[in-house]
Formats: sequence, C-alpha cells, structure tokens
Amino acid sequence: MLQGKINPVLLSVVIMFGLTVASGVTFAQAEKKASAQAQTPAPAQSVPEQPKGPVFKFSLSDVMSKIKAQNAAEAKQSKEREVSFRKAMEEQERLFKETLAKRNAAEARSGTLSKQYDEDFNRIQDMKALLEQNQGNLGELFGVTRQIAGDASGVLSNSMINTQIKPVAGAEDRVDFLRRLAAAKELPNIVDLERMWYELMFEMNADSQVMKFTTPVIQADDSVKDTEIVRIGSFTAVGEGKYLSYLPSKKSLALLSRQPPQENLMSEARELQTTAITSGYIPAVVDPARGALLSLFVERPDVFERISKGEAVGYIIIAVGMLGALVAVFQYIYLFITKIAVNKQIQNLNKPIKNNPLGRMLIAVLGDGKRDTSKDLPELVELRISEAVLREIPKLERFQSFLRLAVAAGPLLGLIGTVIGMILTFQSITSSGSSDPKLMAQGIGQAMICTVLGLGTAIPLLFINSGLTALSRSVIHVLEEQSTQLLASRLLAGRK
Repeated sequence: MLQGKINPVLLSVVIMFGLTVASGVTFAQAEKKASAQAQTPAPAQSVPEQPKGPVFKFSLSDVMSKIKAQNAAEAKQSKEREVSFRKAMEEQERLFKETLAKRNAAEARSGTLSKQYDEDFNRIQDMKALLEQNQGNLGELFGVTRQIAGDASGVLSNSMINTQIKPVAGAEDRVDFLRRLAAAKELPNIVDLERMWYELMFEMNADSQVMKFTTPVIQADDSVKDTEIVRIGSFTAVGEGKYLSYLPSKKSLALLSRQPPQENLMSEARELQTTAITSGYIPAVVDPARGALLSLFVERPDVFERISKGEAVGYIIIAVGMLGALVAVFQYIYLFITKIAVNKQIQNLNKPIKNNPLGRMLIAVLGDGKRDTSKDLPELVELRISEAVLREIPKLERFQSFLRLAVAAGPLLGLIGTVIGMILTFQSITSSGSSDPKLMAQGIGQAMICTVLGLGTAIPLLFINSGLTALSRSVIHVLEEQSTQLLASRLLAGRK
C-alpha cells in the first residue's frame, strides 16, 4: 500500500495509463498471431491490411515514482501554506488585541472627557451667572454702544470727510470697524471703545472745519481728475467753482450732474473756491443733509422742462395765454393813450381834436365849424351824441370778449390735459400689469402740468381783463358825463 493520501485525480490517471498499457499488449499479441497465419499457405484471398498504431510501453514503477514525487510536492506546499496561515492568524490576533486595547483606551478617555465636559459646562454656567451678576450697568453700556456704533456707521459711510482720510494698509476701515462693533455679540474691549470715541470726536471736529485740499474728483464723463476742493465740514464741497457730491460706493467726490441754475449760488461757489481759508466771512451754501438736499434741488426741472411735460395740450394753453397777453398789452397801451388824450380834451372843450373819443364826439355834436349847429333840435343833438358814443365804445371794449373766452378756456384745456394724462397712466398700468410709481409718473405729471398751465393762464388773464374793463369803463364814463353835460347845455340854451 502507498503511504499518505493519494490524490483522486492521480488515481484516475494511473488507471487510464494501466488500461492503455493493457490494450497495447493485447494489440501486440494480435499482431504476432496475424503474422504467423500469414506464413502458412492459404487460399488465394486478399487479406485486409491491419492499421498500424503507436505502442505505449509504461512500467508501473515509473507511474508510482511520479505519484510519490507529486505527493511529496503537494505535502510540502501544504506545509508552507499551513505555516503562512498560522502567521496570518497570529497577525490577526495581534491586530485584534491592539484594536481592543485602543477601544478600551478610547472608552476610558471618552468617559474622562465626558466627565470633564460636564464639569466644564457646570463651571461655565456658574461663570455666566457670576458675569451677569457682576456686569451691572455694563449690559446697558453694551446696548448703547451697539446703538451708537450702528447710527455712526450710517453717518460716516455718507460723509465726504472719508476722501480726506488716507487708509492705512492692512488696517480696518472706520466704517467697517463701526459696523463690526454694531454687530458684536459680546461687550467690546477698552481698545474698541476708545477707537469709537476717537472716530466720533474726529468726525465732529471735521464737521466744524473749512478745509482746502487736493483729491481725485469724478468728472461728468466718468474720468477722474485731481482737483483742489474746498470742504465745509461734511455738508458742502466745491471744486473749480462747481458743487460736488459724495459717492459712498466709490468713496470719492463727483461733480453734480447739474449745477444750480441760480447765478447767485454759482457765484458763491466761485467766491468760496477763491477766498476760502482767509480772514473774514463769506456767504456759502451749506446743505444740512450732507449733499442730499442740494442734489434734489439741482435735479428739479426748470420751467421749460415742466412745460414740455404737458405736451401738445400744454403748448396750446400757453399759446392761448400768450395771445391773450399780447392783445391785452396792445389794448392797455391804446387805453392809456386814449385816456391821456381825453383828459387833455376835457381841459379844452372849445377846441375838439379828432385824436380822442371825446373830441370826435364834440365834433359830431358841435360840428367842425363849416355849419351852424346852434339851431339844431335837442332831440337831434341827443341822437348825434348817442351815435358818437356808440361808435367809440367798441374800440374801448376791444378784445375783452376774447380775454373772457381765454379765461374760460384755460381751465377747460387744462382739464383735457388732465384726462389725457390719466388715460396714459391707466394704459401704463394695464400694459405692465403693475402699479409701479415710475410707470405712472409720466401720465400723472402730464395731468398735473396741464391743470397748472390752465389755471396759471386763466387767473392772470382774469385780472388783466378786469383791469381793461375798469380802464375802458373810466373812458366811457367820461364820454357819457360830457355828453350829458353837453346835452343839458344845449337844452338850457334852447329854453332861453
């Protein structure tokens, strides 16, 4: 019997080799027998040729030696694998022990830290309670500090004094510092409190100073130019005789988009630019809102811009008003000249002149000297006087009906413009689907401007027409008075 275990695969190979050898021996015996039969005579008959194949010659000892060698190799390989497996198992056991030791150490440390955390938490709570107890008025101071810092950051961010402060590289900007202080969650330290006090005092001191210095100024075309400016506190700044505004986003001064239209304001700016930092006092514009009011003031539209917002209806109203004013001026001049001539004629009734209504009336009644009118009947004289007066009245009351029409038409035309403006407003709301004031501003502006133009035209024309009526009535009254006196004199002469 073979020692050790025989591999089933090797056993099957051995059996196959044995069968092959047995078949080879049998085939060799059959071949010998066939050759012996071929030597004996036989009847003439064809014998089929036997196929020739390989002859295997193996000995059982060779097979057994190969099996032993294979078995020995497998046994060696098994021992080597068993050794490697044992080493791996020992390594795993070592790692397990190390991991277990680490876990135990971590659990122990976790327990220690947990206990330490509980102790620290309790100590923190005790310290907080002690802090709140000892703070006293410091809590109120913290709230006031945050409030003041928040208010001051808004003021300083819009202060033009920032253009005169040179920032230090790496240092915190004063506006950022105040914003950080306003958003702090804990009481600031003494250094922060001192800096806040310093920034507030510096701003108050700068507000009381008039300074001249050179700084970059943004021009109307967005270019930057170094300009010598004069600053009145943080309220007003002028450069090259023009008013400047402060842009917080760029931390720079810029020319106002539009300068004030009043020449006196511009002359004050030029005088401030040339005579600042000298002895004496000079007039100057000071904006208490730190430039906001001045910016709003210069952005106000002038008269022509306001009139243009009324569009076609506004121009029609102005045309009617100007035409009424022209004819009123013409009639005023005519009535003043006529009144002066009538007053002169009153002083010399015996010499009538045709350049005034009274003289023409006297000529119509008394004649021009070519005919005798002393024997005319009083009724005829009265008719001549009435005819002469009626002939003069249309000239004296000329254009008054047109002025009354213009007075009535002005508000009506303004009402038309108002209706058109409201229609445009409703159309903008319908088109956009929102009630944005910017979209409605144009229509509402047109409506209001037309209303103002209508009333602004009608009211002056109303007073002008009243003056013309009174002036013409005074002349007509003189004509009626003199005509009545002349008729009474003629009647008295007829009775005599």
